[in-house]
Amino acid sequence: MEKETVLNVGFDDTDSSKGMCTTFLAYKIVNLLHKQKTEFLDFPRLIRFNPNIPWKTRGNGAVSIKIKTKNPSKVKNQIKNLVSKYSDTKNGANPGLVFYESDLIPSEFVKFSNLALWQLINRNNAKKFAKKNNLEIYYQGNGQGLVGAIGAIGYDFHDHTLELLSYRKKPKFGKERKISAKSVKIMQEKTFPNTFNSFDTKKERILITPHGPDPVFYGVRGENVDSLLYATTILKSDEKLDGYMIFKSNQGTGDHLKNELNFKNMKPYASGKITGIVSNIPKIVKGGHIFFKIISKNHEFWCAVYKPTGISVIASNLIKGDKICVGGGVRKASKNFPRIINLEFLDVLVLKKNVSLSNPNCKKCNKKMKSKGQNQGFQCTRCGKKASKKIPVEISRKIKKQLYLPKISAHRHLTRPLQRIGTINKATKFDKSLSWFYVYRN
Repeated sequence: MEKETVLNVGFDDTDSSKGMCTTFLAYKIVNLLHKQKTEFLDFPRLIRFNPNIPWKTRGNGAVSIKIKTKNPSKVKNQIKNLVSKYSDTKNGANPGLVFYESDLIPSEFVKFSNLALWQLINRNNAKKFAKKNNLEIYYQGNGQGLVGAIGAIGYDFHDHTLELLSYRKKPKFGKERKISAKSVKIMQEKTFPNTFNSFDTKKERILITPHGPDPVFYGVRGENVDSLLYATTILKSDEKLDGYMIFKSNQGTGDHLKNELNFKNMKPYASGKITGIVSNIPKIVKGGHIFFKIISKNHEFWCAVYKPTGISVIASNLIKGDKICVGGGVRKASKNFPRIINLEFLDVLVLKKNVSLSNPNCKKCNKKMKSKGQNQGFQCTRCGKKASKKIPVEISRKIKKQLYLPKISAHRHLTRPLQRIGTINKATKFDKSLSWFYVYRN
């Protein structure tokens, strides 16, 4: 009797800004393996890595799948062929494919994956990792995709969400997506809080459809399979779709911002968070963007809040002495500024009292006294009563001690939405009935 092998497959960077999609390649791989009656051991995994990498195409997502097979070499060749077929190398894709045969994933993989979440990893480091761990790899172009491919296999879930991605038929690639906005709004209302970030009610804007030429028609993010399947029954469109697949993902977990930034690790394009004290009056620059500094562990750091996030007004109301925690990506230094943290959240921890000195009130007339001149005190113009100095007055603050997130349309794939604050999802059980994958009949 042939022995069954557990095979982990990771792949990334198969798309470009002009077409294709790594999740669509996953859909094609799963379809092929499903026809061959392959046993799947988990959902396909869609892992979003550091969103501040400058050469990412869209959401910096890599995919891995875990299967049992009696013929691993045949499966590997089939997957290699599909990677070649569905990678947009002519437009700059640099696909990487990694195979690892084992049910258990070593801690080295997990460490590599954790690093890829918040730092920039050189592709040569991925090649060295593959060589050191005797991994079977395949890549085209410069092999940048190997970073995500290894990371997707090594990612260790502490919290997860699910995403149902529906795919278009080939003749529709690149054409306008038409879906009823009203149906998306109703779907969000009916499935809340088990789905998230589907519709921006303030802007009346659909958030589940991409805008590029890739094969995805829409993607619904949520907490469980049933809610996602129910969501698809509410959405209305005249377009006949090819099928759908549900991915287990780290989207909506805030995963990339869990690491503490400091003077040593705050390298360009790193992501993370930092707690400190506001050390200057925030500056408003052209366009309504806000820049300010915080001191953390005796070092000063610049922070930027851009107007489209919707939290620039909050940042403009900070004062020196406020204690805050901020999270975001590090922008490399420019002529005008050193390295800056571009904020993705602002958590106000302690508000300093905003005290201003004011002319004293006359207790008799209840009217503000007037200054008699420099160092000459103050006098009531009505009754003549005098006072020697100004009095401190507390000005009420326009912000509160709370977490401030960008508006929903400015969320990144990894942004943890308000409805998920304090939520840890570990409950999803993998269903071998294949309700997570479906190809529609013509």
